[in-house]
Amino acid sequence: MSIPAPSPTAHGFMSRRPSQPPLPGRADHPSRAAALAADLAGLLDRWTGADGGHPNVIPELMFWRFSNPTEPAQVIQTAAVYVVVQGRKQVVVGGETYAYDATRYLAVSLDLPVIANIAEATPEEPYLCLTLRVDARELAALIVETGRPAPRDDHNGRALFVSALDVPLLDALVRFVRLLDAPEDIPVLAPLIRRELHYRLLQGDQQGLLAEIAIGDGRLRRIAGALGWIKEHFAEPLRVEDLAKLTNMSASALHAHFSAVTGVSPIQYQKQLRLQEARSRLLAGGTSAEAVAYEVGYASPSQFSREYARLFGQPPRRDAEAMRADGSAAS
Repeated sequence: MSIPAPSPTAHGFMSRRPSQPPLPGRADHPSRAAALAADLAGLLDRWTGADGGHPNVIPELMFWRFSNPTEPAQVIQTAAVYVVVQGRKQVVVGGETYAYDATRYLAVSLDLPVIANIAEATPEEPYLCLTLRVDARELAALIVETGRPAPRDDHNGRALFVSALDVPLLDALVRFVRLLDAPEDIPVLAPLIRRELHYRLLQGDQQGLLAEIAIGDGRLRRIAGALGWIKEHFAEPLRVEDLAKLTNMSASALHAHFSAVTGVSPIQYQKQLRLQEARSRLLAGGTSAEAVAYEVGYASPSQFSREYARLFGQPPRRDAEAMRADGSAAS
């Protein structure tokens, strides 16, 4: 994981490559989808003034704006739904590329290490995106209430997917963001629209994966527990055997399922968390690279420097100085 220019036109949002198949919910209502996409882009344009991430008073929402493409970078993609209304972004996990734009949204069920970059953006038509954090408890309640079948642990994909951005989901997102113009309505209406958004996500073609995270007892649920433990204890020594006991799995099964879901091993995941945390602390300044190495769990500063440079392309201090000078520390 990781976290807007003149009003754009509908044509810019609805452009689609000829090789893409028709999208459910858009083929039947193309003008409605274009209008909603334009509305949402206008709102994001208004609520973001500069490049980077922009929080707001609705805690589940985050807005993003970038005026130029970015180079591929190692980040932790946090669990959320990512909706792009202008521009295009792509993430690479385990050698697979997931691209999303104004026709498709990205959903990430677990915090995952990825290589990410913004592929399309200009100062005139910047990349505009919102992220929506999904509540597993809300999903679970809706699954029970609507009588959906229990999720099956039979998928073999990553804990992320790309799905069609259809009219009902776009409509709910527009109404959710518009609440920012009427803050007095947020306490009453935000929970209702948030519930609707969860319902719309469960109607998508990947609802089984979301459901399995919400109430399943299969491998994704267990891998989620393993990820949570590593995040809480990233600076501590990690033994896969101990983590396997914690998740009621054998060490070999944990390693295989963890790698299938995240694209990396548990040890590699911990290493990336340590290095991402080190990068944040170095960017904040006030401490040496050697001190940061010990803080995030490294016993050898020289090993820390080597692995940091391997992941981020240059030694720790130089990387932090370059990011501060560049002003591009946003994820």
